[in-house]
Amino acid sequence: MNLRRQLLLVSLLTLVLPWAGCQFVRETESALREGQQQMLAGTAQAIADSLAQFPAEFAPRERGAMRNLDPASEPGDEIYGHPLATAPLVDGYLDDWGLAAQSLIELPAASASLGVGVYRQSVYLYIDVHDSNVVYAAPGSDKARSADSIELVTTDENGSSPLIYRFAPEAPGNLVATLAGDGNPDETRISAYWLDTVAGYRLEARVPRQLLRGRLGLVINSTDSPDARGMRTRSFRGDTPGRLVTLSPLLQSVAAGYVQPDLRLTVTDRAGWRLAQVGAFASGDDAAPGIAAGWMRIAYNALLDTGEEADLADPDPSGREQQEYVQQALGGEMASSWFRSEDRGRAIVAVAQPVWSGNVQTGAVILQQGTDAILSLRNQALTRLMNFTLIATLLVAAGLLGYASWMSLRIRRLSSAAERALDDKRVQPELPSAGAGDEIGDLSRSFSSVLRRLGEYNEYLRTLASKLSHEMRTPLTIVTSSLENLEHEPLSAESAMYTERAREGTARLHRILSAMSEASRVEELIGQAETEVFDLDAVLSSTVTAYADAWPLRQFTYLSDSTNAKMEGSPELVIQMLDKLVDNAVGFSSDGDEIVIRLRRDNGGYTLSVTNPGPPLPERMRSQLFDSLVSVRSGDTGKHLGLGLFIARLIVTGHGGSITAFDVESGVTFEVRFPPSSE
Repeated sequence: MNLRRQLLLVSLLTLVLPWAGCQFVRETESALREGQQQMLAGTAQAIADSLAQFPAEFAPRERGAMRNLDPASEPGDEIYGHPLATAPLVDGYLDDWGLAAQSLIELPAASASLGVGVYRQSVYLYIDVHDSNVVYAAPGSDKARSADSIELVTTDENGSSPLIYRFAPEAPGNLVATLAGDGNPDETRISAYWLDTVAGYRLEARVPRQLLRGRLGLVINSTDSPDARGMRTRSFRGDTPGRLVTLSPLLQSVAAGYVQPDLRLTVTDRAGWRLAQVGAFASGDDAAPGIAAGWMRIAYNALLDTGEEADLADPDPSGREQQEYVQQALGGEMASSWFRSEDRGRAIVAVAQPVWSGNVQTGAVILQQGTDAILSLRNQALTRLMNFTLIATLLVAAGLLGYASWMSLRIRRLSSAAERALDDKRVQPELPSAGAGDEIGDLSRSFSSVLRRLGEYNEYLRTLASKLSHEMRTPLTIVTSSLENLEHEPLSAESAMYTERAREGTARLHRILSAMSEASRVEELIGQAETEVFDLDAVLSSTVTAYADAWPLRQFTYLSDSTNAKMEGSPELVIQMLDKLVDNAVGFSSDGDEIVIRLRRDNGGYTLSVTNPGPPLPERMRSQLFDSLVSVRSGDTGKHLGLGLFIARLIVTGHGGSITAFDVESGVTFEVRFPPSSE
């Protein structure tokens, strides 16, 4: 990973700042919300204590006696009468009731749905029946058996003294209910309307409260033909009518005295049915401003406490509160919850407090209050915090990225200069950033110092051969002449032997000095040689033919794919370079071995390779093969000073090419690459 990416990752640590700020805002919001919940809990407890003096209002009464309030009794046999804001028109439609579709009671066994509403002293019924064959009563017939009909059953709290109101129309439209009994008298105080639908029919009716008792039930009669054959009865609590639950005017009046702005108070009975509800929340225009849309909201929601959706705090459409915190209060324990909706900028804190009448729990008080002020402060704080810290993070990241780019550029320049500092001719000790006062400047100066010393040492090694040749030639000449004069003097056999050995030593020193002088001469020739365009293939072909005469115990093979290989340079130096490579190949091969010399065209230039069988290259000497005075041969090292490959490299680089050596399956290959000719 490069330096820029590392510093970019380090810059991400600045995101800890907005995270810490969000944690602080989160804890502050939680503390404010908990304080509001505690205040609401105290208020709810006070309201519950005041409502405890009205135990009879939490259950229906019969002859002034309070209904059995045993908590273990089954609460599932009630029918809730929803309060209506206005008196609906009795026309078979539900759209003027102001109720949600979820307020209807589904009656699967009767293939129908039921809605009950209360406005002042009237009870409104809405019944939607699914019936594929609606049969109307014939005039003067027995409407109870010869037609489809609906019976409204009402009894007292004990299930006795039943009254049955029958709705059996002769045609769609307004109809008159009849009271079942002697003569089936009409009940003109009941208004009803029968409406045909695609799936069956609907009945909407208005029944005065004084005609009803504490419990209600339905019986839906369906027949397939007017002669009463195939009569079917679908009953909904027809045998055991359910208790009719409506708002308590007394509890509604008492609760209204506790209403405050942005506060909603709900009172339920022991089963969770609403008996009173007053107050409302602020309108959407007064709600707290929400958080901006898009990715910022996702980030905020990930950092904040998650509450339930605000819609879940609304009164249950069925009339029976079933939220978890309400059920906990109906179980006898105070409970609290909170809801929020960032889309509408709404937050609600809710508490539920049980109502006790003595040792018996009669219901619960639900108190809900909007926390728009808290939500507004939180949103403003979060918006400023996130925006400021985000801008700061981006600035820090941009600054670190720019700094990293600058540092990376300096390091790359230093690295490139260090790679170019060593070439085949001299060492360039001057490196960039040497004048800087930081660590990179210190590193550049250290590298420059090392390169300068290396250049001095390399220059010493490069001129060592010529210096030794010059300094040793005169004393060697004196020794040689002295030995020649000594041969003319009478010597014993032993002295003559020693003299002969001395002559051989001086001859070997002459060869060494000649080889060392050759390297210096080659460098001078490269700089002074006149270049010409020649056929490299022809030069190599004739030279390889001469090698067969010089080394008859070796087999030389020349391969070429270029018959007209024009090259610019010095053919004499190229032949000298090839001589060194072939001499090296002969030295590392045995009698009868084949030495292959190959020329091929490569990207406009030429590649010359010399392959000989023999041992692989020593691993530790691979990088030094072409240095001066380096030899990997064993045996008589006096004959091999390691100048041959050095001279070959001088010639190749003088022609702008390169030389490498590598192991192959059959031995070792030396490969020379010449650049394309300028013509």
